[in-house]
Amino acid sequence: MNAELNVFSIIVAVCLGASLAAATGFRLFVPCLVASVAAKYGFIHLSQGWEWIGSWPALITFASATLLEIAAYYIPWIDNALDSIAMPSAPVVGTLLTIAVLPRDVAPVAKWTLAIIAGGGAAMAVQSKTTVLRGLSTAVTGGLANPVIATVEAVAAVLLSVLAIFLPIAAAVVAIIGVLLLWIVFFRTAHTLRKKPQHADG
Repeated sequence: MNAELNVFSIIVAVCLGASLAAATGFRLFVPCLVASVAAKYGFIHLSQGWEWIGSWPALITFASATLLEIAAYYIPWIDNALDSIAMPSAPVVGTLLTIAVLPRDVAPVAKWTLAIIAGGGAAMAVQSKTTVLRGLSTAVTGGLANPVIATVEAVAAVLLSVLAIFLPIAAAVVAIIGVLLLWIVFFRTAHTLRKKPQHADG
């Protein structure tokens, strides 16, 4: 029974970490802030060595960074520059968040493996598509549609992060569905853009 509970706790922790990581694909600091608040008030337990995430200095730092990040995405062209920074950063932050919430008794090798695959993979899956979609929006609309995308991303980051804290398995399912939807939107948009020159020639 204890072994089964331990396996289940690991699964829940992986779902929690992967969901927070997926949220970093929308906004880097939102899931960090949510995790900090959750740890501060005892909603989640952090792995040994990562307790600092739930400290007041970390919470204040993440809150400040979150506000600056969200605001910056509403500035034309700055949003694209931020994406170039977030692309390599999201998998790293996603991996570290996953490590931070994994149970303390998980072996370091297993912990890093799970974190890189689940956390880093989830963050990259989301971030890569949001970056490309914003680039397409900038090219097609001159950036006029970017504030709408920025709003959707910020809301998605908050909702997914909060859901991860209280319903981690459900959040993981939502994250998977979200990634699939991003793929669909990406391919449909790319297909539409490829079709336009053909219609113009006709």
